[in-house]
Amino acid sequence: MRPKRLEFTSIVPRSLEETWDFFSRPENLEKLTPEDVSFNILSPVQGVKMYEGMIIQYRVSPFPGFSTDWVTEITQIKHHHHFIDDQRVGPFALWHHQHFFQSLGPNRTEMKDILHYAAPLGPLGTLADLIFVNRQVRGIFEAREAAIKRLFPE
Repeated sequence: MRPKRLEFTSIVPRSLEETWDFFSRPENLEKLTPEDVSFNILSPVQGVKMYEGMIIQYRVSPFPGFSTDWVTEITQIKHHHHFIDDQRVGPFALWHHQHFFQSLGPNRTEMKDILHYAAPLGPLGTLADLIFVNRQVRGIFEAREAAIKRLFPE
């Protein structure tokens, strides 16, 4: 399967510093991920800020009756500007996720995600992407948008 590119933009009604502080802590991922994905962080991340080279292990259930391990590495960080996570082991043939942050004022931050991903299994993965993978990935980001509104009310 050829990699797909998805882009999502969120406005967080908080300062760049507060927004960065929240999103640069891996422990907060569980607060942003929909419950139906059964996303559990297995690595000891409580109270730890991410750093380049950080390996984070998760257990996810992308659909009922199926669970898999997922390992990502934080490959790049530019403080208050961006960070990148890449899948090392997991359900995708490719997962390259860029997170960008830009201040829009004292209490307004734009967060932009650019995701390149590819489903595994060649032509079968292409079919799976058409049937459900793309929709599910988009759904995760839509649920995250709702979580941002809940966690950061205006």
